[in-house]
Amino acid sequence: MGTCASTERLEQGQETDENIVYLMDEQGGGGAAGRGGDARRVASLFSQKGKKGPNQDSVILCQGFGMEDGVFCGVFDGHGRNGHLISKLVRDYLPFMVLSHRNALFLADADAEDNAFSDASPSSSTDSSGNSSPQPSQMLDEWREACTNAFKAMDNELKVQPNMDCSFSGTTAVCAIKQGKDLIIANLGDSRAVLATMSNAGYLKAVQLTTDQKPCLPEEAARIKSCEGRVFALKEEPSVMRVWLPGENCPGLAMARALGDSRLKHHGVISTPQVTAHRITGADLFIILASDGVWDVLSNEEVVSIVCATPRKQHASKAVVEAAVQRWRTKYPSSRVDDCTAVCLFLQDQLTWSRAAAAANKV
Repeated sequence: MGTCASTERLEQGQETDENIVYLMDEQGGGGAAGRGGDARRVASLFSQKGKKGPNQDSVILCQGFGMEDGVFCGVFDGHGRNGHLISKLVRDYLPFMVLSHRNALFLADADAEDNAFSDASPSSSTDSSGNSSPQPSQMLDEWREACTNAFKAMDNELKVQPNMDCSFSGTTAVCAIKQGKDLIIANLGDSRAVLATMSNAGYLKAVQLTTDQKPCLPEEAARIKSCEGRVFALKEEPSVMRVWLPGENCPGLAMARALGDSRLKHHGVISTPQVTAHRITGADLFIILASDGVWDVLSNEEVVSIVCATPRKQHASKAVVEAAVQRWRTKYPSSRVDDCTAVCLFLQDQLTWSRAAAAANKV
């Protein structure tokens, strides 16, 4: 299994450079220029600072993740005083931690199988070359365990960071892991992943792959309240439920799960991601990961249509972010624009943008 190494900035000369990181397996070969071009064929990344202070969003693309053509991409939306620092720290460490935990499980399974069987176990299938591979359910279980363990380890790591108070600061994390035709999604917080796919009738569909983990969800609110946390909305924001400490009117966190926010970890806010899997088909075009700065003002269908209408796919995420910023200005003219970040991970080697653009009118 591969590891991630060798960094290169994308969108050179842009203000967003420090928020975007591209990584590639050092065994993947090719020079820096080749890697940059390769990255733009695999995914499009863009982040833009809002009007609330430093950009607290971070984004990463890691090629050669787990296997030669494996990919990890993630969007991390920080909040609180140190949110911009936490999102970058999580971006830089979490992919390695996920892969480390996955490798440990893989080796443990291999050792157990070698000791127990002389051929492939009943929970494995054998390909044409005679190699055994896990069934989809086993694969998902392994990645779910790896992601859960890695997120927990990352959360514990944040608590011991010197000169970084995580009491009321933290970050979301929405990650997509592509392993061949298998797509694993790990989500924590209120960022979101959406799949663009073609229906049998030729219509473009937007399929939400994650749940926005907000305190307004009954199961999230019940867990928080069972731990003596409080959930209520402010009078000036009646539609936004927030999490509060038992005896203090702070911090008012607008999500039910996060990395960091250590004071709230005793009161129902957890760092356990929701992990799901999707088997990629020929109808699947791309997946969009974005922070809530995008989803607060654009619908899933609008984002998918914007990507499909973009003539050059390497500009897809930038088009999404620019559309979100413009919508913020018209929909909430008296509010400060939020940070907006998006990753578009392409699922087909030769994406037919003209066909997808035509279908965009039929979303």
